Amino acid sequence: MLSYILKRILLMIPTLLGALTITFIVIQFVPGGPVEQIMAEQRAGAGGEGAYKARADNSAKQIEELKKLYGFDKPAHVRYFEMIKNFSTFNFGRSFMQNKDVWELIKEKLPVSMSLGLWTFLISYLISVPLGIAKAVREGSRFDTISTLFVLIGFAIPGFVLGVFLIVLFAGGSFWDLFPLRGITSDNWADLSWPARIADYFWHLSLPLICLVIGSFAVMTMLTKNTFIEEMRKQYVLVARAKGLSQQRVLWKHMLRNAMIPIVTGFPAAFVGAFFAGALLIESLFSLDGLGLLSYESIIRRDYPVVLGSLFLFTLIGLVVKLISDLMYVLVDPRVQFHAAGK
Repeated sequence: MLSYILKRILLMIPTLLGALTITFIVIQFVPGGPVEQIMAEQRAGAGGEGAYKARADNSAKQIEELKKLYGFDKPAHVRYFEMIKNFSTFNFGRSFMQNKDVWELIKEKLPVSMSLGLWTFLISYLISVPLGIAKAVREGSRFDTISTLFVLIGFAIPGFVLGVFLIVLFAGGSFWDLFPLRGITSDNWADLSWPARIADYFWHLSLPLICLVIGSFAVMTMLTKNTFIEEMRKQYVLVARAKGLSQQRVLWKHMLRNAMIPIVTGFPAAFVGAFFAGALLIESLFSLDGLGLLSYESIIRRDYPVVLGSLFLFTLIGLVVKLISDLMYVLVDPRVQFHAAGK
């Protein structure tokens, strides 16, 4: 196993380099870089096109200064190797637009993404796994049919559409004003007692979590159901039942370990996916300043250090999570042998 882990870690290096190289090359051909973005903002703030043209003599000099400031006065290959050198020590540089260290900027946004991702993951699994098992045991019953209908309806409703509906209904829209619309805590959160802080925290997260959970647990529910149904039809289950074992004993003692293999091994990927995927519209809708919104704004504003730093970090986390997922096969099923996969 140690040899397999070392091989996988070594393979992470060319994967990271490939992702960064492709993104860096694409950036060179994207129109409207950070210098152009800054000049456009200055043009808008200078009172329009006429006022901006009056300062045309200073524009060329200012552009050169900006290029030197951001390193664009150097050839592309020099900037590329400088980026690789800095990223190898986790030095992501400074944001062009916010003039902050990229790593510090990412850490500022992490609490929102961690809150959304962690609770979406936990709530989704706590609902979907027991529900999927119950549906498998009662396959074809009225409970199975009705629950499938509700699961599919929830899956079919886009999260942002549900978010708009909840805002109109419960967050100061046309009906009730019961939930806040900005941030994950109130302004006076530090002055509250710990029970009040916890209540305030979940009060702010209630509507965003509903939007994220409704659409995320459907796939896991159906996967759990289908996995358990497949196990029920295998020979060892039929033999156990023929010996007179109760359904509960067969389910929890014999089937559970095998049926949970694809579910448990998907934990790391689902956990990270809940952190970094699908939350952009929800963050925008509920004014939550997280990593999804940061990445989107950095792409729109051509803030390349943030784009490349976020890409590097997300790719690295994804590779590590994939390795953890593979290693979890051994914990769930000791019959898996990594030396055979490495041949």
